[in-house]
Amino acid sequence: MRISAKGRYALAAVTHMAQLYRGGEYITVIRISERLGISKIYLEQVFSLLKRGGIVTSVKGSQGGYQLAKAPVLLTALDVLEAVEASLFEGTDAAVKEKAPEIDAAMQLAVFDKLDAAVREALGRVTLEDLAAEAQRQLGGQAPMFYI
Repeated sequence: MRISAKGRYALAAVTHMAQLYRGGEYITVIRISERLGISKIYLEQVFSLLKRGGIVTSVKGSQGGYQLAKAPVLLTALDVLEAVEASLFEGTDAAVKEKAPEIDAAMQLAVFDKLDAAVREALGRVTLEDLAAEAQRQLGGQAPMFYI
């Protein structure tokens, strides 16, 4: 399976937001961009999709930015990718439907439908809280540093 840069950046951005969720503050795209090394302009496009998908909310102004729409334990990798990766969850096109509809139906039922269900199930089991916790473990348990 190949997830686009948009999907990978969206997951990285919301994982970072999940790490900071306890504070309840709004996080700017610039702050996320600097932390993750992702283009601010590209992240703005990603956040537009995340907002439309109900993953984040936003506030404009000097104290504005983005915040997760729900607690990290209630948002999954599936939620995020569905918001930004429309083509990832499109149905598989027919291969030989005109000449061999029975083979096409068999492939759809035995392979493609099962694969789609397995991917959705796997992504639906991983919450943003899980991703934030795994990122913390990758740091070796070190608490993130906050600079004022």
